[in-house]
Amino acid sequence: MSSHALAWSSACVPLALLLLRPGVALAVPSFAEQTGQPCAACHVGAFGPQLKQYGRDFKLNGYVSNDGKPHGLPLAVSTQVSFTHTDAAQPGPAAPHFAANDNFAIDQTSLYYAGRIAPRVGGFVQITYDGIAHQLHIDNTDIRYARDRELFGEDLVYGFTVNNNPTVTDLWNSTPVWGFPYNSSALAPTPLAAALIDGGLGERVAGVGGYTMWNNLVYFEVDLYRGLGYDVLNSTGIVPVANTDKTTGAIPYWRLALQREFGRSYLQVGTYGLSASVLPGGVDIPGRVDRFTDTALDANYQFTANPKIVTSDMISAHATFIHEDASLRASEIIGGARLSHGLNTLRADVSYSLGATVTPSIQYFRTSGTNDAAYWGTPNGSPNSSGIITEIAYVPWGKPDSLISWGNVRFAAQYVSYFRFDGASNNASANNALYVTVWAAAHF
Repeated sequence: MSSHALAWSSACVPLALLLLRPGVALAVPSFAEQTGQPCAACHVGAFGPQLKQYGRDFKLNGYVSNDGKPHGLPLAVSTQVSFTHTDAAQPGPAAPHFAANDNFAIDQTSLYYAGRIAPRVGGFVQITYDGIAHQLHIDNTDIRYARDRELFGEDLVYGFTVNNNPTVTDLWNSTPVWGFPYNSSALAPTPLAAALIDGGLGERVAGVGGYTMWNNLVYFEVDLYRGLGYDVLNSTGIVPVANTDKTTGAIPYWRLALQREFGRSYLQVGTYGLSASVLPGGVDIPGRVDRFTDTALDANYQFTANPKIVTSDMISAHATFIHEDASLRASEIIGGARLSHGLNTLRADVSYSLGATVTPSIQYFRTSGTNDAAYWGTPNGSPNSSGIITEIAYVPWGKPDSLISWGNVRFAAQYVSYFRFDGASNNASANNALYVTVWAAAHF
């Protein structure tokens, strides 16, 4: 098993607590309260995290845009309740205190400080209780300072960020943190292999960086991260397990993107990546580290039937390709892994939002790479997996004319179908999973 593929999740409190809280709701409802806009203004399907242009601009400018009215602290809360069924029962419990199949769960409950902190400083800070692991921890965090100037006669937005997860700062829904599927089951089997940038560092690092957007066309960002020590991880609720990988030294992250609107269409293309040194199992062998370099391409396309109507039908498509080169000089000594590795990840999805209410989506995904039984831990040593995810979501509120303005909720049914799982095509379908969720949110 690739020990650098570290997962992160969140979790739990009764749904009723949300529905008793008044206020306009959003994926992060305090943003809606601050701007005076309905959920559908920022989000495809009237519920996040999938962003429209208004939502991308709000994030770019530091989460500080507002309606000019006085507001209290930008606090919000959300919870997710789910049912998971896999095509075949798992060999043992899906997680401690759960059955081998057909599990109901309160996946997570999160508290957010999300909005303006000072005139040019805003933030998104998430604290989550994981109802599967029964653990409270600091989740995604992005605090920004942003300014607006002119350069060569065109608008220039520039800013600085402090955050704890590479790609959490991103404006687009093609990169790992905010990509489809926007929530998934922690009680269903998932493939072992993943690139380091694809969830392996979430909440386990801290970084600072700067970004610019010139002429609403060119976006550039550079961040520098350091891994958090075990004592810091414990204090933030990320409890390291024995033999957990540790990063060493600085971890640079880069992002370059071009975007343009063409009438009713919007297109973005870009690249992103990072480079990191890892001590496998936390073991420090002098002169020996595992070195990972992840380089990715991505694209986003949106088509709005009527841009003047906030609830207009909308097509939204996203794609990313991640290539990882790995030099496993430490894992070669410790576990007999091959010295050089390559791993490729492809994901492409499209959704169609009808009236910002019903949103069907489909994604194709594929991971392939170097065979190495000593490293991946798969039955035949292959990291290869592929399949399709289909989902349909229903969001009754979050529109300008919604009868309910004090809350929002997203009902969704998702099915994951595998063609290949951890290198095997025979019986891959045993890992197929149905995941039904209710995701509710409100602000204080």
